[in-house]
Amino acid sequence: MQISKKKFIVCLITAALVGSIITSGVLGIKVNLSGGVDDKYAKMERLYQYINSTYYEEADMDVLMEGAYKGFVEALGDPYSSYMTAEEYANWMTNIEGEYSGIGVTFTQDQEGKFIVISVEKESPAEIAGMKSGDIITKVNGKTYDNMELLANDIKGKEGTNVKISYMRDGAETTVEITRKKIVQHSVSHEMIDSKTGYINITSFMDNTYEDFKAALDDVESKGAQKLILDLRDNGGGLLTSCINVADEFLDKGIVVYVEGRDQEKKEYKSKNGKTDLETVVIVNENSASAAEILAAALKDNGFKLVGQTTFGKGVIQSTVELKDGSALKWTIMQYFSPKGNVINKKGVTPEFIIENDDKADKDEQLEKAKELLK
Repeated sequence: MQISKKKFIVCLITAALVGSIITSGVLGIKVNLSGGVDDKYAKMERLYQYINSTYYEEADMDVLMEGAYKGFVEALGDPYSSYMTAEEYANWMTNIEGEYSGIGVTFTQDQEGKFIVISVEKESPAEIAGMKSGDIITKVNGKTYDNMELLANDIKGKEGTNVKISYMRDGAETTVEITRKKIVQHSVSHEMIDSKTGYINITSFMDNTYEDFKAALDDVESKGAQKLILDLRDNGGGLLTSCINVADEFLDKGIVVYVEGRDQEKKEYKSKNGKTDLETVVIVNENSASAAEILAAALKDNGFKLVGQTTFGKGVIQSTVELKDGSALKWTIMQYFSPKGNVINKKGVTPEFIIENDDKADKDEQLEKAKELLK
C-alpha cells in the first residue's frame, strides 16, 4: 500500500502527533536492594537474577527483557500504545515514510483488541479477494497478533508475493491468499446526484485530500449545486491538518476541535471566516474514525445534520519516540474534544438520524435518507 512521508499507516490512520517527549531509554532498572522508593525495580532485578542463574535451561535474557518492556506498556490497556523493538520500529517507520506493497485495506484495533477493516480500496487485491469493511482480521499467514504495527508489517511485503489473510465475517472465518501489489490511494471522489445536489466522498485524510476536496467542491458549485451530501463512511482518518482545512470550508471562524492531556496545555484548532453556502448533510457509519470523527463532530456541533450510525470512537493522539537502542515507545498523550466539549474517544459521534444499511438491500438507505433531508 502506497503511503507518503506524512501519511499514516493504513491501519489507523489516525490523526497522530509524533513527538519527542522522552529522549532516553525506558524502563532503565535502578536497583536498591535495601528497599525504598526503587523496590519495584529491585523486584524486577530479583526476577532477572533468579531466572538467569537457576532456570533449568539457559534463557535468552534479551528476549525476556523485551517481553517485560512490551508487557509494561500493554498493561495500560490502551490498544494505541505499544513498545516496539528496533526491528519493529524500523518496519513501522518504513510504513510511514516509504512506499511499499500491500493488499489495499485500512484497519484499526478496537478496545477489545480486534483488528477491524475500516475500508477496502477499490480494485485492490483485497477487494478482488472478497474482503469488505467490517471484516475482522484474525491471522496473517496463520499467525495471530495482539499488536497493530506487527500485523500491518506482516501484511505488507514485496510486490508480487502472496500473503494469507484470515478474517471473520458474520461468525465465520475465511482464509484467502492475496498477491501484494502497489496501491494507489484516492481519497476524494464526487458527482452530481441531480441538477441541484452534489455528492463528495472522502475515504481518508491524506496530503492532497484538501486540495482534491476543494477542487470537487468548486466543481459541484460551478455545475449549479445548491445542496451537498458529504460522505465520510468507512473513512479511517489520517492527517489532522487536512481534516481542519476541509472543516474550514463549512465553518466560519471558530473552534473545529481541541485537545487536552493530563499535564499538557489545552490546544485549539480553529477555522477562519468564509464558508460554502451549500446546504450540507453528512453521512457517517461505524467505520468512520479519528479525523473523520473530528470533522463529523465539528459539523454536528455547528448544526449540520448527520445520517448513519455512531462512529468508531477513536479520538486520541499518540506520540512516538525512538529510544537509545533503536527501539521505540508509542503512547497516548492527549484526546480530542468537539467544539462543545464532547468526548469522541470510546463514544464516537452519534447522528441525529440513525440509519443502518442492509447489505442485502437494493438501495443505499443512508444515502436515500440524506437526499430526503435535502428536499
